[in-house]
Amino acid sequence: MSARVNVLGIGFDRLDLADAADYVVDRHARGERTFVITANPEFVMLARRDRELGSLARSADLVVADGTGVLVASRLLGDPLPARVPGRLLVPAILGRMAGAGAPVFLLGAAPGVAERAAEELSRRIPAIRVAGAYAGTPAPAEDDAIRERIRAADPRVLLVAYGMPAQERWIARNLPRLPSVRVAIGVGGVFDQLAGRVRLPPAMVHAVGLEWLWRLAFEPRRWRRQRVLPLFAALVVRQRVFGR
Repeated sequence: MSARVNVLGIGFDRLDLADAADYVVDRHARGERTFVITANPEFVMLARRDRELGSLARSADLVVADGTGVLVASRLLGDPLPARVPGRLLVPAILGRMAGAGAPVFLLGAAPGVAERAAEELSRRIPAIRVAGAYAGTPAPAEDDAIRERIRAADPRVLLVAYGMPAQERWIARNLPRLPSVRVAIGVGGVFDQLAGRVRLPPAMVHAVGLEWLWRLAFEPRRWRRQRVLPLFAALVVRQRVFGR
């Protein structure tokens, strides 16, 4: 792929939803390991403050724009990304393409019982999918050994981790090298909650006009704390546009 689009020091790959899914599937077919980050403006701002997280983002195999803010920023910076790639759409797109190859998937994270319900919904949507396991676990490093043992016993090829950012990205970075069967690892945020029906999904029109963030805020008011960084994100994007940094 060509050089990434630079949004405040975080590089985003120039792929739309279909191309991103194809990219992951093609790498899997070649036996290449792929670490996927679905990043929004809040992730970008965290990565600016946290050098380790920023390094993780730069070394990931695929970084896609989950949030409308990143897409708008890329356009303002004169280097537009082709489209948003929301995690809730990327996951089924990848699994739908890989199900025929018999690649088992393991769902890790979210609240107890949620991963199991999400797995049931994925199986309903994609009948050919092979679910190797589902487990809430915890992102605490002290639990890594026990969780890795559980995953190794399940022998999945795809690992979805739903601990929220940045805990899920840190978990994958720490543990992926010690999970030999896993070829695709994705930090999926609230995707399990959405699949399990715990979060109301926006109407197609809301998604189409890029106001999914406002819809989620309306039904999850606690998210306002995370979104306080958005005005600063916008200001820094303008500064990058004007001064190139």
